[in-house]
Amino acid sequence: MDKAIVKHESNYPRAQIQKWIKNGQVKVADAIVTKTGFNVKVNDLVIVQPTAPPALKAYPQDIPLDVVYEDHDVLVVNKPQGMVVHPAAGHPDQTLVNAILYHTQIQSNNEYRPGIVHRIDQDTSGLLMIAKTALAQESLGRQLKDKTNLRRYVAIVHQPFTEKSGTIEAPIGRNPQNRKQQAVIENGRAAVTHFKVLHNFADYALIECQLETGRTHQIRVHLKYIGHPVAGDPLYGPRKTLAGKGQFLHAQTLGFYHPRTNKWMEFSIDPPAIFQQRLQELQS
Repeated sequence: MDKAIVKHESNYPRAQIQKWIKNGQVKVADAIVTKTGFNVKVNDLVIVQPTAPPALKAYPQDIPLDVVYEDHDVLVVNKPQGMVVHPAAGHPDQTLVNAILYHTQIQSNNEYRPGIVHRIDQDTSGLLMIAKTALAQESLGRQLKDKTNLRRYVAIVHQPFTEKSGTIEAPIGRNPQNRKQQAVIENGRAAVTHFKVLHNFADYALIECQLETGRTHQIRVHLKYIGHPVAGDPLYGPRKTLAGKGQFLHAQTLGFYHPRTNKWMEFSIDPPAIFQQRLQELQS
């Protein structure tokens, strides 16, 4: 029973599905089944009634913010490596959202993600734009959808390149073999990443990536797909890699049209010290 459900619904771990079965939250042909070994037949109607997750609600916390720019509508911050963007299971607080709520009062229909229009992974550092008003929320969200903004990253990756630049166009979805990962799969969502090689080293390369779409883990998945995983990536990279606290991936440049003035605004920020230190070591 549990194996059959996992095969068709990979968003939940098998242990969680087994718990739902034992708790009587699974029906087969309108009958409650409580045994994980129940034999499901072809064309059986299986209904799973998962337990609703507890509501998440962030609260203000006095956490230092590296503010790059701020006005009435927009806030641009430099997120440090290791900080989660918004509360989630396992990270109920100490997130960027908690810091934003303390820094400024932002009203939002989504109480635990005020002003967040895009995000970067926990161990990716760099620039994020935050909407402080409804006008900004709508405008910045539309720019992301219309691909009229700019998101440019730098990364240290495994293996030098033979080409100077390229475009990776490959659909991304949840990895059917590992639910914690994303992967390039046939029926995934369209994803496009442009890259340019800045410098080749003996075993690594420094590259620049520009996002055309914004899928979960997109750069990390695409670079692994072409054989150049991000150095230090614990989820998609090899174990033998550069010493650090996660992937060497930094959101360096961010550009968008101001929601109120429609003026183009562009910001850049240097990678964190550990990123620059590893670069110096590779260059020497």
